[in-house]
Amino acid sequence: METVCAGKQWDVLLAERNGRIEGAMPYLIGKKYGLRFIVQPELTQFSGPWYNTDKKDLEFEMRVGDELAKQLSALGVNIYLQRFSPTITNWLPFYWHGYQQTTRYTYRFPSIADPDALFKKASRIRKRYMEDVMAVCEVDTKLTPEEFATFHENYYRRRGERDMTPAPLILRLCKTALEREQALLWGLRDKKHGSLQAAWFTPFDEHCAYSILLAIGPEAPNGAMTSLMWLAIKELSKHTQAFDFEGSMDHGTELFYRTFGTEQTPYFEVSKYKPAILGQILRLS
Repeated sequence: METVCAGKQWDVLLAERNGRIEGAMPYLIGKKYGLRFIVQPELTQFSGPWYNTDKKDLEFEMRVGDELAKQLSALGVNIYLQRFSPTITNWLPFYWHGYQQTTRYTYRFPSIADPDALFKKASRIRKRYMEDVMAVCEVDTKLTPEEFATFHENYYRRRGERDMTPAPLILRLCKTALEREQALLWGLRDKKHGSLQAAWFTPFDEHCAYSILLAIGPEAPNGAMTSLMWLAIKELSKHTQAFDFEGSMDHGTELFYRTFGTEQTPYFEVSKYKPAILGQILRLS
């Protein structure tokens, strides 16, 4: 949280019992136009509650979830919007406290223990160019955060768009994750000239890896990003259990991720607006 919320105010709600932390809920809080809000930090696909248990215990979830929802409501913010991890399948305690829910979807490999088997399940379009790509490109496993941040910015500039992710945030996040040995920052370079053709930043913990940031060059061969992803997932299989493509609800992006042979995975977007009309205004804006 400190890495993605640097310079901003963040805190965490705790549900405790008999001196043991049973649940936690980190949040970013801010204020604009006189309205207090809690929203997702940048480059954070999931937040919401965390339960300190390894087993599925509905009674435990209800009790701890209710305590966290009660504390959250006591903050009295005008806008609350967080996307819960797919591992959270019960939002009922938040419903009891006046929150609403929208189901969204991401695409995942629940297990990457056998990446070769995953590759066989992918659609033909995800495989067709890989051999050609690797004939002219090679993987750079030591891509620097500085080169990646510049490459990422140039990628959006060529598209006539503004890079919504500030370079200082990219640098801070990449450096922190790499220092902790909890990320891959890989690139694909042209063998002849050494120019960067594609790049991908993928942080992970012991449970899952996440596709956070990627960029592709203007002269990249067809299938460059797909090839880089498959090679990186093979390496990630040594460090974590699952892989999340982090979305997407966008039609074109959804198709790209689905054709890897992934599983569509639902997750909850939980919200609350005070006054309620704020939600209608924001949906129309």
